[in-house]
Amino acid sequence: MSVYVYAITSSDCHPRLDDLRGVGEEAPGLRTVTEGPLQAIVSDAPQNLRAKRRDLSAHHDVQQRLLSEHAVLPMRFGLTAADDEAVRAALDENAEPYAERLAALAARAEFHLKAAEDEDVLLRQVIESSDRVRRLRETTRGGGGTYEERLALGELISTEVRARQDEVTADVIEALRPYTVDESRGGATSEHFLNVSFLVDRDRSKEFTAAVEKLGEQYAPDIELRLRGPLPPYSFV
Repeated sequence: MSVYVYAITSSDCHPRLDDLRGVGEEAPGLRTVTEGPLQAIVSDAPQNLRAKRRDLSAHHDVQQRLLSEHAVLPMRFGLTAADDEAVRAALDENAEPYAERLAALAARAEFHLKAAEDEDVLLRQVIESSDRVRRLRETTRGGGGTYEERLALGELISTEVRARQDEVTADVIEALRPYTVDESRGGATSEHFLNVSFLVDRDRSKEFTAAVEKLGEQYAPDIELRLRGPLPPYSFV
């Protein structure tokens, strides 16, 4: 039977797994597969696995439990192997890089920070700060102006918005770097212009979250900072 792989830890760790259940309708029990200095936390893999909320939650709960007790390399949802022997072979083949990453992630957790901005407020700020935007906006008001002028206005506003958001992103990351070990930037989305994960020493988690709260007060109410964590270090495996 194929096995579902949740995470990799050091073989000298003894995680509490008996009260947790794995992914799938039958909610299989969890077990460890050990090879040398490493072990994988696995369960029997369900057939036709889908990313249902129940299974995503089970996957996350296992990783959160491990993170609370040990250094862990979290695996993505849906990762399976043919059998226990295939898991052991993977642990053996990748023993050195896995051990290096576990050492680098020991006593550390990931925090994920996003930022969203009120579009109306942002547009008003852009208009107030740019003479050229104001002139083109006045020229094209009510459908006036040429097609080229309307196109230029849209492009100029877009450029100004990106510049302002890039500046905020850089300032936020720079302000938080003293409290972090590493960072991993994600792409902007339609809702969030800032999307970045930080690797933080556990004993500095309160300092880090306090720094984020201070930034949130600084940028409110125009910009909203949204922080999640501590999380398994998905972005730094």
